Formats: sequence, structure tokens, C-alpha cells
Amino acid sequence: MGTQVKNQSSGASLAEQAYAAIRDSLVMLEIRPGDPINEDRLSAELGMGRTPIREALKRLERDRMVVAYPRRGTFATDVQISDLAHISEVRRTLEPLAASAAAERATPADRAELTELRSRLESDHGQDNTDLLRTDVSVHRALYRCAYNPFLEDTLITYDSLATRIWCVFIPRLSGVTGHVEEHIPLLTAVIEGESDRAAELALRHVTGFEQAIRALI
Repeated sequence: MGTQVKNQSSGASLAEQAYAAIRDSLVMLEIRPGDPINEDRLSAELGMGRTPIREALKRLERDRMVVAYPRRGTFATDVQISDLAHISEVRRTLEPLAASAAAERATPADRAELTELRSRLESDHGQDNTDLLRTDVSVHRALYRCAYNPFLEDTLITYDSLATRIWCVFIPRLSGVTGHVEEHIPLLTAVIEGESDRAAELALRHVTGFEQAIRALI
């Protein structure tokens, strides 16, 4: 999992740091669907005790990212393509709402950060698909933060994480990932310029395109 979590921002509790690190390993399939979750290994990798690891795993079970079985242990959940319709139904409603809110509520500092993120998207070429998906996740989370609604942000991070797991399963068969991620450039522009209706429209188009791309492979 790379750098130990104890070196991250001290503003987050150990359990929150563990949650973020384990969640992202599950999202990017560094922990594969169906894999057992080894608490001792996670504790060593993240440089913390088992208590925050266990608290994080409880949250991740509520997020449907892991599942605990009595006397068997905890495992990464399988990726079920049948979940795609349910995940997309939520995202089609909430992603445009978050994008519109971000366009209206982003501070000047937020807009400067989003402008920098857009510049990186415009200049980053030759990324492999995994790096492109990491970029996709970072853009979504930046937009969610700018909506300034913690309930909406937490909900969308969860559903975007579940959607990205599906992406990662299908990515060896997917084409056009670069184009999908580059759709964020006009979306970021709309948010930066405060065009809430346009931002909502582009967010909806982005989510719908994701679902259509996956369904084309089924």
C-alpha cells in the first residue's frame, strides 16, 4: 500500500486513515475481489495497531466493500455486474446534483485547485489505464468536496468507489478509457466558471457513458 498511513495528515484519526487506505486498495483491486483481509498484514503495512484497522473494516462492510463471515474472517466482496444498474441509478441522480452544487459553492481557492487539476488532465498523456482511473477518482472526489455537503460527499465517494471497482474488473477489455477521463475537462470548466446547469448536464452524461461502456461488454 505504499507509504505508511502514519505519515499522512495528522488531521484524520487513525481509523479514518486506515479506512481511506484500505478502501482505495479495494477500489483499485490491489486487494482483489474475494481475497481474505489479513488484519496483521494491514497493520504492518499501514504502521498502526489492529484497533483502527478493525474500525475501518466495519465501515467498509457498511459500504459493501468487504464482508465478514463468522469463524471464517473478512473478505473483499465480489464485484457483481448485476449491481451496476443500482449503482448507476444512484449516481445518475446524485452526480449532477453534486456538480451543480460545486459550480455554485466552490470558493476561489477551490476554483484555483480545480483549474490546476484541469491543466494536469490536459497535459497528462500516455498514462496507462490504471493511472487514468486514479485520475478519474481524484477528479470526482475534488468535485464532491466543492459541493460542501458532507452527506452528499460521503455517499458519492462510496458509490464512485463501487463503480470504479467495476471499471477495474473490465479494464483489460475496455477501450476509450482516455476519452472517458478526458470528459472531465469540460466538466471542470463548467464548475470553475460557475455554470451549474452545464455542470449537471455533463456529469449526467459522464455517468451514463460509464454504464453504457460496461454494458457493451456484457
